[in-house]
Amino acid sequence: MGKGDIEAGFSQGHAKDQSNGFYPYMIESPELRWGFIRKVYIIISTQLLFTAAFASIFIFFEPARHFARYNPYALIVLFCAIIVTIIALLVLSKFYNKHPVNLFLLALYTLGMSITVGFSCAFSKGIIIAEAAFLTGVVVGSLTLYTFWAVKRGTDFSFLGPFLFASLMVLLMFAIIQMFFPLGPLGRMVFSAVGALLMCGFIVYDTCEIIKRYSYDDYIWAAISIYGDIINLFLYILTLLNEL
Repeated sequence: MGKGDIEAGFSQGHAKDQSNGFYPYMIESPELRWGFIRKVYIIISTQLLFTAAFASIFIFFEPARHFARYNPYALIVLFCAIIVTIIALLVLSKFYNKHPVNLFLLALYTLGMSITVGFSCAFSKGIIIAEAAFLTGVVVGSLTLYTFWAVKRGTDFSFLGPFLFASLMVLLMFAIIQMFFPLGPLGRMVFSAVGALLMCGFIVYDTCEIIKRYSYDDYIWAAISIYGDIINLFLYILTLLNEL
């Protein structure tokens, strides 16, 4: 009976869905999709606020800044944070819809990313951090609004998936080469610029996925995808500005 109702609703309200839905030919309730999107962006906002507050410790609190810059144990802390972030992400890929484990893993992942951001900010001037944060906000806001507008008009960005994955692999290989054979400031500038452009593509792709494809139980994974894109975009822009 439910299936027949859906099919009937789709055939009768076909034109209405095209004009009032998030995307053409949607058969779900726009209110449900709006609720899902709001939930995702509330989680992202909470993550970003925590990351900003945590990173500010390394910007304004001199002992924390000094520890990140000069303490020999700082690298160990940073390395552990990166490992914890990777492990949390891998485990989340299997348990992102298992409550409350997903919330614990989300908090762990956010903490690991926040430590990485904090250490990066410790080596940057305040004005450069502010510029990077402002540019990141403008880019993310513009791309998000553009994606919602484009999807509303029927554009599907799923075709970007293979290109983004291939570009990410190339960027990863470049990073490995950079570790063993440093290419200097110019190499870091090119790496950061390409990385920033790649994150822009991921923001568009992941936003489209949130609008059209994620199910209502995937809110944790959807939030992590956008949050990771934003944080990586900020770090690439910060690195690029430091090299200019």
